[in-house]
Amino acid sequence: NILNKSAEISAEVVDRFYALASDWEKEVAGLSSTAQMSQHPAYLEIINMGSKIVPLLLSELKKNPLYWLSALSAITGENPVKPEQRGRIKQMASAWIEWGRNQGYAIEENV
Repeated sequence: NILNKSAEISAEVVDRFYALASDWEKEVAGLSSTAQMSQHPAYLEIINMGSKIVPLLLSELKKNPLYWLSALSAITGENPVKPEQRGRIKQMASAWIEWGRNQGYAIEENV
């Protein structure tokens, strides 16, 4: 049900996501390589949580756009970023947020 895409996330899933995200952010704090950051076990575990966390990732793009782009792509198999947007983090995040809206995810407007 499209209207419920963001409503079906259990508190347990939300807590698990933020616990993993917090661990991951602490452990990769010194890294400059996003490729290395995205291979961290906590990040891979986030990806393994699957499509149920897509609304969380889309929401998190507002705070840390760079962090969650590859996770979204890995989970959804999609890449809504246009060639001219590549390397422009805010535009890339906006492309994903627009994609999310088009898929029926409820996303806050203040991006």
